[in-house]
Amino acid sequence: MNGVAGTSDEVSGRKARHPVLLAAGIACYVLAVIVGMYVVADDVGLAVQIPLWVVYGVLLIVGMRRFGARESSSAAALFIVAASVMSVGVADIARDDLTLRQRGNEVVATVVSERLAEAEGRKARDSFYTLEHEDGTRVPGPEMRTQSDEYDVGDVVTVIEDPEADLRPQTPGQADATGDALGAAGFALAAIGTVGWLAWRGSVAARKTDENVVNNPAMHEQEEKLREALRTYPADRRGYIKVSPGDFPGVSQGRASRIAWEMGLKAEAYGNRGSWRFAEKVVEEVPHE
Repeated sequence: MNGVAGTSDEVSGRKARHPVLLAAGIACYVLAVIVGMYVVADDVGLAVQIPLWVVYGVLLIVGMRRFGARESSSAAALFIVAASVMSVGVADIARDDLTLRQRGNEVVATVVSERLAEAEGRKARDSFYTLEHEDGTRVPGPEMRTQSDEYDVGDVVTVIEDPEADLRPQTPGQADATGDALGAAGFALAAIGTVGWLAWRGSVAARKTDENVVNNPAMHEQEEKLREALRTYPADRRGYIKVSPGDFPGVSQGRASRIAWEMGLKAEAYGNRGSWRFAEKVVEEVPHE
């Protein structure tokens, strides 16, 4: 019994450390992608950004399935990607606001024309205003935009204009980047927090499995027998190691998949014909407990 408990404690400790390190690595990956996409957002178009976000999501799913919470990994990855996209988008808005404040000039302008346009994703309409200086010259840059009909033609308004004409003129209140910066940070934290939540779920599942092993010496013996089989059984010409599940009546296929994963193998879910098959690469992996 002492040997069983000692071995299980050792395995449990190894598993407890592994999800923590893996979660830290994925969290760093998420943060690095957010920062990287923020840096290149102004230099590449959607035709490049969209494939990059897709690759980001696929790699997230692959990484998070290592936690063992396979049924949640796809949904969690989609949420993380969405939160990351929002973080980059809001941070880009904050960058424009900061840039406008740093190089812009505060001027008094007059509204000379107004138009309404359908706002993306909202039933309301955005208002666009053409502004002119007191001497009749147009305020440089695109039209000023607001999310409501705040001004009429002839109104005088104080705005910050971009001398390089790249950014829209904004009122000093609009150009405050504090809220956008906090929003970007919030979305980034939500993405990273989801990684931590999934890692916690994987750790809980692994801990419960280890407790079952400690309380059931016969199961521990069967698991050790399966490990020995995976170490010693020869692989067939396709690279699969075949074992009979009848030799391990106390071990579920999900648990067997977990044991194989710990040994650098994967459990095949496709075309087993009454056997369990394990290999380094499989067609469809069995979700592991």
